[in-house]
Amino acid sequence: MNWIITIITAILLISCTAKAKQRETFQRNTPDQLKTLACDTMNIKYIVNMDMEEVKQIEHFMKLFAIYNQKHSQETTLIYIARQFVGIPYVAHTLDKTDDERLVITLKGMDCTTYVENVVAFAQCAFNNKTKWSDFLNAIKQVRYRGGKLSYENRLHYFDWWLEDNEKKGFVKEMNTLEFPFTATQTLKINYMSENYLSYNMLRNHPERVKALKLLEDKTNGKVVRYIPTSALNDNTTLRKAIHNGDILGLVTNKKNLDTTHLGIAIWHKDGLYLLNASSLKKNGSKVVEPTETLYQYLKARPFNLGVRVGRIEQSTLY
Repeated sequence: MNWIITIITAILLISCTAKAKQRETFQRNTPDQLKTLACDTMNIKYIVNMDMEEVKQIEHFMKLFAIYNQKHSQETTLIYIARQFVGIPYVAHTLDKTDDERLVITLKGMDCTTYVENVVAFAQCAFNNKTKWSDFLNAIKQVRYRGGKLSYENRLHYFDWWLEDNEKKGFVKEMNTLEFPFTATQTLKINYMSENYLSYNMLRNHPERVKALKLLEDKTNGKVVRYIPTSALNDNTTLRKAIHNGDILGLVTNKKNLDTTHLGIAIWHKDGLYLLNASSLKKNGSKVVEPTETLYQYLKARPFNLGVRVGRIEQSTLY
């Protein structure tokens, strides 16, 4: 059965203040009329109402990343991709603007999750030398949804769900061992969404979605996961072996009914580990940033964050 899905798309100019050697910039053109681009992927028919120039710009990025990956290591490619979005505004709830679930793709504004999803999707396309718009649509759908099946219930709302499902697809591998620095454990209890459904536009009037999510939450509860505690994030010698450039970091929390509160991409500087992330903080300008404080300094100031879970992006076939 074919589903008709409206894809909301937009491209934002990459910050012109960024160093030219770190990222590519180009001008956006906006024609008076929108055209329709249709493509079939995985028996799902996408009808994309958008500026056709924006399609070209997305494909330009994809070609740029694919060529870059041919000449550099995957770690270097991941950082190159992640840095392209520095300066883009932080915008929350970009996926929740409608009552029905749609495949929303926007580089106009990101939260921490959509930032990481975009990096992973662009990376998988680059690793597989995929350079067409339809490939990017497919990559985002696979990364964002359980089994790549589009629905609100299948969206991977919690980091544990996201990490587990993307590991099954081969896109990410969770890094942990029984040895240092993975010395801390978290017993999951994640009922935040079902207990606070009135705070979610797409749950408030849909008890069937709340019920479905609660079943998934309860199925997860009791799972024990390992993570690196904040205290170990200051041991740079050992940490460099455990966390690589381009790894996905989920900030573990002790807040009730949550597993993590924030996500980002690991990047090493000479003085320690930092987190490329879509930041809501005013001091960071509420945008995607490469911050001036180490991740250790950031977490030490936030006692509700206990440490980090680590996911390593790996090449996998886009089915």
